[in-house]
Amino acid sequence: MKREEKEGFEMSEKEIDIEDLPGIGPKTADKLREAGFCDLMSIATGSATEIAAVAEIGEGTAAKAISAARNALKMGFETGLEALENRKKILKLTTGSSELDKLLGGGVESCAITECYGAFGSAKTQLAHQLSVNAQLPIDKGGLEGGVLYIDTEHTFRPERIIEMATAKKLDCDEVLKNINVGRAYNSDHQILLADKAKDIIKERNIKLIIVDSLTAHFRSDYIGRGSLADRQQKLNQHLHVLQKLADSYNCVVYVTNQVMSKPDMLFGDPTQAVGGHVLHHAATFRLYLRKSKADTRICKLVDSPNLPDGEIILRVSTEGIVDK
Repeated sequence: MKREEKEGFEMSEKEIDIEDLPGIGPKTADKLREAGFCDLMSIATGSATEIAAVAEIGEGTAAKAISAARNALKMGFETGLEALENRKKILKLTTGSSELDKLLGGGVESCAITECYGAFGSAKTQLAHQLSVNAQLPIDKGGLEGGVLYIDTEHTFRPERIIEMATAKKLDCDEVLKNINVGRAYNSDHQILLADKAKDIIKERNIKLIIVDSLTAHFRSDYIGRGSLADRQQKLNQHLHVLQKLADSYNCVVYVTNQVMSKPDMLFGDPTQAVGGHVLHHAATFRLYLRKSKADTRICKLVDSPNLPDGEIILRVSTEGIVDK
C-alpha cells in the first residue's frame, strides 16, 4: 500500500514517524522539524495553512498529513475511563504555599492555562518568579525537573529575586538562572511571535513551565478604543490558543498574569475586574484573584475551576518567596 493511501487507517505513534505521513518526504520532514513540528502531536494539533506554509506543500496535502497524524494518535472520542487514565499524566507544580497548593488541588496543573489577576503589587509577578524556581525542583518535591520559558512584557523579571528564592530552596543559583529563558516582548505582535517560537526550544531545553507576565499589557496599549476591540480580542484569542496548544502538546504548565480595571458604576462589592473579556475568561482553565492584605500578606481566591470549589486563602510574600502565612 502506498503511503498516500494510509490516511484512512489508524496507526500507532510507535509505528510511524513524520516521514511516514502521506505527502511528507524526508526533505519536507526536515522543514517541519526546523519549524518546530517535531512529532505527530505537534502536526495533529497544527492547522493546514500553517503546515503548508512552513513545509512548502499544498494545503490539501497538509490536511491529509494532519488527518493521518490524528488517526495515529487516536484523537477522536474516548471513554470516561480512558480520560481518567490520561489525567494521570497531568503534572502538578507547587506554588511554595501548601494552602495555595491545596486550593488548586495539589498545585498548578499542566495541560492548562492558569490565570492570575490582581492590582499592582498584589504579588502576581512574585508568584511567577517562585514558580520559575519551583519548576526546577525534583518531582517528589513538587517540581517539574524542567526549564522555564518566561515572556516578560512589562520588564518585571528580576534575576536578583530568583537568586533569593533559589537560595532559600538551597539550589545552585547559576543553574537555576541558566534554566530560565527570558524573552522581552516590546509589543503585542512581538509577544505573539515569542509564543509561536516557543516550540523551537521546548524540547531542546526541556521546558516544563511557560510564563507570560503580563498577558494583556501590550494588547491594551496597542489596541485603543472600541473600534479596535474586535481586532484585539481576535488576536488575544489566537495567542491563547497557541499557549493552550503548547500546554497540551508538551504537557507544560502555563501561568499567565493579567491586569485589572475598576468598574466605577459598581456601588457595592469589589469593583475590580480582570481585563481581556470573555475570550480570556473562557480560555483560562483556572483563575486566581490576588489582592493585598495586611503587611506582607496577600489574599488569593480561586475564582474559576472546572473541578474545584471556589475558595480563599492567605499567603505571605517573604524574602524567601511565597510561603504560608
